[in-house]
Amino acid sequence: MGAIVWFIAALVLAGLELAVGEMTLLMLAGGALAATGISLIGLPLWASVVAFTVTSLGLLVFLRPYLKRRLYQPKVLDTSVTALVGSPALVIAPIEAAGGQIRMDGSIWSARSLDPVHTFAEGDRVTVVSIDGATAVVWKES
Repeated sequence: MGAIVWFIAALVLAGLELAVGEMTLLMLAGGALAATGISLIGLPLWASVVAFTVTSLGLLVFLRPYLKRRLYQPKVLDTSVTALVGSPALVIAPIEAAGGQIRMDGSIWSARSLDPVHTFAEGDRVTVVSIDGATAVVWKES
């Protein structure tokens, strides 16, 4: 009977965690699951309470900080020109040996082909291979 009570407590705590979102109740639900296991093997109530307490405290102290750091890590925004490598672009002025122009992310860039003998006509789709100063090095979109 005790195992059923601990299991229901674990389900209730895990369900409440969905509303709270701090992972505290989830750690307590883990402790209740440990107490369920202890109760299932036939140990007395005090052993289930000790298992609940030790497991819950262990999860709160060791696992919860790691999970919070991992899940709430701020995203890094790359605003350098290297973030443009791999971006698709549209040729707006023919790219020949002397160069040309592309439109990429709403801005116009001077561009040259990765292979100087290969040219691109106006309207072609290309991919940025690298950035060389203020010039985008492009190749045929794959």
